[in-house]
Amino acid sequence: MEFSLRIAYSLLFFFFYLDSVSSLNSDGFSLLALKEAVTFDPHRSLSSWKESHETPCGWPGISCISGRVSEISLPNKGLAGYIPSELGFLFSLRRLSLRNNNFSNPIPSGLFAASSLVSLDLSHNFLTGRIPAEIRVLKNLTHLDLSSNLLNGSLPDALSDLTSLSGSLNLSYNRFSGQVPESFGKFRVSVSLDLRYNNLSGPIPQSGSLLNQGPTAFTGNLYLCGFPLQNPCSSPENTKTPLNPLNPVDPKDQGNVRPTFDTSTPTHKDAKKALSIPILCGVVFIAVSLFVSVCIFRKKLTFTEGAKVEKERNSIGIGGIGCDREEGLNGEFHVLDEGFKLELEELLRASAYVVGKSRNGIVYKVVVGKGISVAVRRLSEGSGGLSRRLKEFEAEVEAIARVCHPNIVRLRAYYYASDEKLLVSDYISNGTLHSALHGGAVNSSPALPWGTRLNIAQGAGRGLAHIHECGPRKHVHGNLKSSKILLDEDFQPYISGFGISRLVSSAYQASDSFSRKQNATTQFVSAASECYLAPEARGVGQRPTQKCDVYAFGIILLELLTGRQPEARPESNEMELEVFVRQAFKEERPLSEIVDRSLLHEVYAKKQVLAVFHIALGCTDANPEMRPRMRAVSDCLSRVGCH
Repeated sequence: MEFSLRIAYSLLFFFFYLDSVSSLNSDGFSLLALKEAVTFDPHRSLSSWKESHETPCGWPGISCISGRVSEISLPNKGLAGYIPSELGFLFSLRRLSLRNNNFSNPIPSGLFAASSLVSLDLSHNFLTGRIPAEIRVLKNLTHLDLSSNLLNGSLPDALSDLTSLSGSLNLSYNRFSGQVPESFGKFRVSVSLDLRYNNLSGPIPQSGSLLNQGPTAFTGNLYLCGFPLQNPCSSPENTKTPLNPLNPVDPKDQGNVRPTFDTSTPTHKDAKKALSIPILCGVVFIAVSLFVSVCIFRKKLTFTEGAKVEKERNSIGIGGIGCDREEGLNGEFHVLDEGFKLELEELLRASAYVVGKSRNGIVYKVVVGKGISVAVRRLSEGSGGLSRRLKEFEAEVEAIARVCHPNIVRLRAYYYASDEKLLVSDYISNGTLHSALHGGAVNSSPALPWGTRLNIAQGAGRGLAHIHECGPRKHVHGNLKSSKILLDEDFQPYISGFGISRLVSSAYQASDSFSRKQNATTQFVSAASECYLAPEARGVGQRPTQKCDVYAFGIILLELLTGRQPEARPESNEMELEVFVRQAFKEERPLSEIVDRSLLHEVYAKKQVLAVFHIALGCTDANPEMRPRMRAVSDCLSRVGCH
C-alpha cells in the first residue's frame, strides 16, 4: 500500500511538472531522468536525447509502439550512474536491457511500477543491495537476468510470484546468502534457473521444478548440498551457514575484479578513514579511478579470453554435471561425428535440466550455443561398469556410434574420466511414446490417431531391425520399452538407450557387453519393466537375445493398439497386456472391447488394426523359436499401410 501511494504522489507531481515546462511527452521525461542519472557516458550514447523533441521514439536505443516507449536497449555502452525510479512511469515498457554497463546503487523499487515488463536484463553491472519485494508485481515477466552484480541478502520468496517466467531467471555471480527458497519449486520446468557462484547454503529443496534442475544451476555455492550436487547433506560442515560470506568473482570479468564490501577486511577500514578527506577530492578520485578501470578493462579484455576459459574449465567442470577440477583436467572429450560442432567449453557453461532418471544414470537436457539442445547422460556408478579402461570404453562407445539410422537416437560425443562418464546425443523434444499413450508431465496432447500410431510402429520397427542387422556383431537392445521410444515434434520415433547396458553395470545388468554372459539377477526389475521381458529372459542370470527384443517390440505394438499399460494390476483384477489380448482373441470378443476407445471412430482402419494385432501376437509367442526375425516384422508393418 505504501509503495502504491508513493508512486501515485510521484505521478501527480511528475505530470503537473511536465505540463508546465515542455511539449515532450511523459515517456520522454522519464528517459531524461535516466540521462540525468548517468554520470559517465564514454560513447555519448545519450547525447542526442533532447528535451526539445516532441517524442523520444527516434532516440538511439529506444523503440516505441503507438507512440509509447516499449523497449530500452542500451547494452555495452560503458554507462555509469544509477537507475532512476522514473523508469517505472513507462507503463508500456516491455523490455529493458542495461546489461554490461557500470550502473551502481540498489535497484529502485519504483522501477517495478512498469508492470508491463516482459524482459528485464540488468546483468554485468555493479548494482548492490537486495532485490526489492515489489518485483512480485511483474506478472508478465518471462525473462529476468540480474547476474554478475553485487546484490546481496537472501533470495526473496517474491520471485516465485512471477508466474509468467518461462525463459531464464539468472541470479548468478552475486553475493546472495541463505537457503534456496522452497517456493522456487513453483517455477515452470522450462525456466532456466541459474544460482551459480553465490554464498547460498543448506540443502537444495526437493520440490517441484527444482527436482528437474541440473547441477549447473547450483555450482559455486560451497555450502549448498543435496541432489543434484555431489555434495551430501549428511555431514555438519555441509549444512552450516558460512560465517564470512565469500565474494565470488565472475570468470567472465577476470580483468575487472569487483570491489569487496566485507566489513572485516582492511580495505573497508581504509575506506572509513578516507571519509575524513574532503568530499570533493573523494568524488574526483572515484571518477578518475572509474575511468581508468574501464579503459584498462576494455584494453585487457581481448587478452584475457584464453585465460578465462581455462579458469572456468578448471573451476566449473563439464557443464557443472558433477565434475570437479581434478576430473576436468584428467578427462577426455571426444566428438564422434565430424559434422557435430560442440566444444568442451560449451558444455562448461551450459545450463542443464533433468529430463529422465533410471538405474543407468541421469539424463539432462543441456542448452549449448545458439539455443541448441543436446541430451547428456551421466552414467551411474554400478558394480564396476565405470571402472573399465579408456580403450575398452572408447571401443564400446564407437561401436554404438556406428549404428546410425533415422529412427535411432544418434550418439554424438562422450566425455571420459576415471569416475565420470558422459554421453552426448541428440535431444528429441516431444517426450516418450509412453507419455504420449498414457499421459505424463512432458506430453499432454490429445490421443494419438491411428495413422500416427502406425507410423510410430513402422519407424521403430525399422530402427530395431537395423540394430539387429547393421553388422556382423549380433547387437541387442536389451531394454526396449515404450519409454525408450522418443518422439519429435512430428511424432517421428527414435529408439533411445541402445548400448547403454554395455557401459553400465547395476544390480540387474551385466558389467560387460552383451556378447558375454550376464551375471545379474532380474528379481529387482520393476513390474512395468518385467512385462517387456520375454519369458525366457525372466530367470536369474539370463542374457537378452534378439528374440527378446522382438517380444518387447510386440508388447509395444499392443500398447499402441489397446492404449493400455503393459503391467498387471492385481487390485483391479487386470492381467498382463499380452495375456489379456490373447485371451480376448481366443474368446472371439468384439474388437471394440480390445482396441483403444479413441480409435473406435476410425472405422476405415479396422483391417489395418487387425493386421497389426496379428503381428504383435506373433512377436509375443511364448516360444522364442516361433517369433519372427525383426526384419520380417518390419517388412510386415510396412505393408500394412499399403493399399
